[in-house]
Amino acid sequence: MKRRIFIKQAGIIGSASMLSSNLAHAIAPDFKVVRVAPSKRHFKSNAVESAITEFSKNVKNKELAWLFNNCFPNTLDTTVTYSNNAGRPDTYVITGDIDAMWLRDSTAQVWPYLPFMSKDTKLKDLIAGVINRQVKCILKDPYANAFYGDDNKVGEWAHDLTKMQPGLHERKWEIDSLCYPVRLAYHYWKNTGDTKPFDNNWQQAVKAILKTFKEQQRKENDGPYSFQRRTAWATDGVPMEGFGYPVKPVGLICSSFRPSDDATVFSFLIPSNFFAVTSLKQASEMMAVVAKDQATSKELSDLAIEVENALKEHAIVTHPKYGKVYAYEVNGFGSYNLMDDANIPSLLAMPYLGSVDVNDSIYQNTRKLLLSTDNPFYYKGTAAEGIGGPHIGKNMIWPMSIIARGLTSSNDEEIRYCIKTLQNTHAGTGFMHESFHKDNPEKFTRSWFAWTNTIFGEFLWKTYQTKPNLLS
Repeated sequence: MKRRIFIKQAGIIGSASMLSSNLAHAIAPDFKVVRVAPSKRHFKSNAVESAITEFSKNVKNKELAWLFNNCFPNTLDTTVTYSNNAGRPDTYVITGDIDAMWLRDSTAQVWPYLPFMSKDTKLKDLIAGVINRQVKCILKDPYANAFYGDDNKVGEWAHDLTKMQPGLHERKWEIDSLCYPVRLAYHYWKNTGDTKPFDNNWQQAVKAILKTFKEQQRKENDGPYSFQRRTAWATDGVPMEGFGYPVKPVGLICSSFRPSDDATVFSFLIPSNFFAVTSLKQASEMMAVVAKDQATSKELSDLAIEVENALKEHAIVTHPKYGKVYAYEVNGFGSYNLMDDANIPSLLAMPYLGSVDVNDSIYQNTRKLLLSTDNPFYYKGTAAEGIGGPHIGKNMIWPMSIIARGLTSSNDEEIRYCIKTLQNTHAGTGFMHESFHKDNPEKFTRSWFAWTNTIFGEFLWKTYQTKPNLLS
């Protein structure tokens, strides 16, 4: 998911650091143990382990049981560093093979564990620690997307043409970077009723999110943020002196980058603006109920309504084949980009994030377009078909897009197809990857990518709970 300079191509079982030292043991005769050894796991959740035991006992497809055992706990096994200082939890979460914490990824990586908090106090504290760490990051720089565990560390992108400072891994402005922490906080609160993480610092972070979103509506000027990078990769830099191509201020929020960390073509990124509406409403509720700050709550709600109305006016275009569909990006002047990118938020995954109703007719029209070759980043090959994106290049399918397709489907055959495709394309590693070639799953990127592993586990667990017959 990250910049190509970090991509690791491989055609073998995942990196050595990911594998158990004892490969002789096996869950089933054909599936060697590849989950990291218990002594090397970063965190153990009894509730998650119980879910793995239950799944493995009841699912007759031994390969799926093996994959669930490997993938679902991968975030806890390998990426979290947890501490508790005087009763205040703190959790630093790396993405996998990149030692940095993305606001987006860190939320997505622990998201599937929220339903298990009621059975595991330690897991609840770990997730509260993620919220606390995200607050610290947002207060440091709400425009940054990725942070180091060490506040004094200077990263390799320190010479980017933007306002870098120690502790920042990267400073790419992406709307979803500020939506994901709200999503985590809101659902943590709804699941637990615990308000301890939502102290003055958290409230100040929410105000910083509100301020940043308003600045990036760019109603009067381009705002304080710009970004340029000295690189050969066009998608790693922003044109027009780092501000992007012009937009007409119509109420939507600009996003200089997509959740793939690739630059937008038109700055009004539609799935991220939908996500912002949902997050603003959630933050508004929390500021009213938890913080008792009615004034800020109203500001958040007003902005949500403004963006929502702007989406109704500017996000929908008429396609000659599919009818009314959602564009991926627009500029407010009438230009639009019809496509989708595998990274979430995507147009395909909007119902998963609570951004649109899965039965919304325009979403369903859009879905048909996205899952066809009329989407320029939909690839069909001999091994699989699915959505990719410009980040890795042509013909590379992202498992995340197949997972998102399954999570947003109610069609049994489609869900079964998605599971079978994922089962057939892990290249014998026992883990999901960032992307793989449409004709050859052994040509893949990132052997250690915890987000995709964990969301795949979420997909399998949801299917097990709702339609277990599809796992046969």
